[in-house]
Amino acid sequence: MTAVMPPPASACPACSAAPAAEALAAAQEPSEAHIILSLPTIHCAACMSAVESALMKSDTVRSARVNLTMKRVSIEANPDLTAADVIPLVEAAGYEAHELDSTALSATQTDRAGRELLMRLAVAGFASMNVMLLSVAVWSGAEGPTRDMFHWISAAIVLPSVAFAAQPFFKNAWTALKAGHLNMDVPISLAILLALVTSLWETSLSGEHAYFDAAIALTFFLLTGRYLDHRTRSVARSAAEELAALEVPRAWRVTEDGEEQINVAELQVGDLIRVRPGGRMPVDGEIADGTSELDRSLLTGETLPVFAEPGLSVSAGEVNLTGPLTIRATAVGRDTSLHRMADLVSIAESGRSRYTSLADKAAKLYAPGVHILSALAFVGWYLYSGDLRVALNIAAAVLIITCPCALGLAVPAVTTAASGRLFKRGLLIKDATALERLAQIDTVVFDKTGTLTAGTPEVTNIDDFTRRDLEITLALASGSSHPLSQSLTAAIQGAGIGAAEVSEIQEVPGHGTQGRWNGQLVRLGRAAWVDGPSLALTSTCLRVGDGPVQAFTFTDRLRDGAEEAVRALQEAGHKVILMSGDTTPAVEALANRLGIEQWLAEALPQDKAARIQALTDQGAKVLMVGDGLNDTAALTAAHASISPASALDAARVASDIVLLGGELDPIPEAITTAQKATRRIRENFTIATWYNIIAVPLAIAGLCSPLIAALAMSSSSLTVSLNALRLR
Repeated sequence: MTAVMPPPASACPACSAAPAAEALAAAQEPSEAHIILSLPTIHCAACMSAVESALMKSDTVRSARVNLTMKRVSIEANPDLTAADVIPLVEAAGYEAHELDSTALSATQTDRAGRELLMRLAVAGFASMNVMLLSVAVWSGAEGPTRDMFHWISAAIVLPSVAFAAQPFFKNAWTALKAGHLNMDVPISLAILLALVTSLWETSLSGEHAYFDAAIALTFFLLTGRYLDHRTRSVARSAAEELAALEVPRAWRVTEDGEEQINVAELQVGDLIRVRPGGRMPVDGEIADGTSELDRSLLTGETLPVFAEPGLSVSAGEVNLTGPLTIRATAVGRDTSLHRMADLVSIAESGRSRYTSLADKAAKLYAPGVHILSALAFVGWYLYSGDLRVALNIAAAVLIITCPCALGLAVPAVTTAASGRLFKRGLLIKDATALERLAQIDTVVFDKTGTLTAGTPEVTNIDDFTRRDLEITLALASGSSHPLSQSLTAAIQGAGIGAAEVSEIQEVPGHGTQGRWNGQLVRLGRAAWVDGPSLALTSTCLRVGDGPVQAFTFTDRLRDGAEEAVRALQEAGHKVILMSGDTTPAVEALANRLGIEQWLAEALPQDKAARIQALTDQGAKVLMVGDGLNDTAALTAAHASISPASALDAARVASDIVLLGGELDPIPEAITTAQKATRRIRENFTIATWYNIIAVPLAIAGLCSPLIAALAMSSSSLTVSLNALRLR
């Protein structure tokens, strides 16, 4: 019986109630806010530290952890904090930030599959070493009860080890058999099980030979190939899911009683929505009130902000730069342009998944042949000898010697070697079949903004201005989020020039920035606003008082290695095409500069995907290189795809290969390496085929025991691995 102790007496009833009250208050206290931001421009450990430090300076942020691989920061903050509050902290540190909807993203999974494979590989390796030690004693002449004891000890080690380590093969084989077809894991599982059954039978009959060492060694080699294969794959989420996460999760709806913040899912067509400066459009709509400028670069590739005024149509995902806007929703939810783009990506992804790798083609032919040979060997020897034991041993030897270990290593050994070589050159292979597809490329399509170019405007005529004008310009530009103002700020500060004392600085949405210097009105902005002439070049104009209008001109700087990459691809016989959502003059000028004859300007996301599909229908094998949201559908529709590490998450996830460095010249080398890798894979298949042509007749003739078969299988695997290493 359990004694029940009375509660301790208290002199004050309030004291007794206090703990309960505190617990109730704690339970009712709101939980902390969890905010996830996309950080497309971070690229190193220093960036991680800078972002985390900038966030932790705020008293309202409790923790901030940057994931460099996923280019995200996860923030735990006070309950009343929103993404709009923390994004300026990141931008103040010099990094671009976008809110991600955590509910639209799957919880980040740890690489559980990789850890499990590694654990099974370790168990198989440890068991192999111990069983081999026991086998050496048997091979050295142990006989009678001593030999039987060593065999039973081997069985005690191998049976649980195989039961645990070989589970991936058993599960995949069972799944295939239930579905009524064969895969590479069916003969693998049969070989392992038959070796164990034969060994147990031999041991129970005090036979001379047992093959526990062959079974566990076979498992170890096959797990090595499976783990190498896993390492070459990227545990990447769907690009369509990433696009959906870029949608704004909450919005400010304008009502008769004022503004209210609601979930975007609750918005309806016709609702009025307030979008503040720096905010992303939550829906497709039309501007009802306000003037500003819109950054459409991520969606359309346009390098310059667009003047926004009432009546202009806007799309979900565009960024409002300078002034507050009121939007009347015309499309919400799945009807928005951003969602339609996600649908395009999903369709393209499902099309690419139909690609059949060389390993899959080999398995389709190989698995039935192995079973037929083993079955014929068993039936033939049983009819010839009448000895079930002999027939079973020979059938096991055939299965082991034909076990697709070399085929299992043929692809992952090569892709691992090729991936390592390309990684040193700044290319990360994300998809298992990417190298095979890249080797077939004959057409390369480049995006413009952020891919061939750096995506940021660069002032070209700063030396034409006096120090006084530059000081005034810096004072006006430093407080603006406009891309041209930010470029001017960086260039002038880089020249060691400080800002002038300008008062009454005010940003006029959609036009520019103005203030007063020495009693004179000074303006920096659009030509029409400062009464200046309109230029064909990208420009912003400065006017001091009644003085003449002076124009700063800009160009989109080429990415390092762009000219070399295009030239090398053309010299290798590849057709090079430029496709961009930017304006026709900008695209034509870049095409002429790089010597690209075919180009397409002002292309919408669906236009790019349609052009890729048209090229594919004509028999072309297209490599798409792009970085923006408007490229995601094209990246997934292409035969193979590459995106820079600076690309937005959605584009980077949609691509097969990520360009880690800032230069483009590794791209031609990647194609060459992929072609070499494919040749090595075919050579490995040839090695495996000749090995079987020589070894199988010996096994069928009864000249190979299961142990010799295991050694022969190991030799073929080693040969395949050494051939793969030639890529390095």
